[in-house]
Amino acid sequence: MAEERIEDRVKRLIVTRLFLKLAPEAIEENKSLMDVYGVDSVSLLELVVGAEEEFGITIPDEEFDLKHFQTVASLAAFVRARQAAGG
Repeated sequence: MAEERIEDRVKRLIVTRLFLKLAPEAIEENKSLMDVYGVDSVSLLELVVGAEEEFGITIPDEEFDLKHFQTVASLAAFVRARQAAGG
């Protein structure tokens, strides 16, 4: 069985953590999470914690940048970078 894409895991994380009433596959990878899906500052904190748990990474305060949470694609790229850096 092929390993699940990080983008697909990010979509599922967004839907489950933020209790969105849509299927994970309905989230478009390059659409703004804030503008299109209503992610706000409280939701961002939930996504940070969720990403740390889901992907086994740590996101130090000094590395938190809103640009990493703009889209599914940007969050997936950030996760890959953190994993490559050893978490």
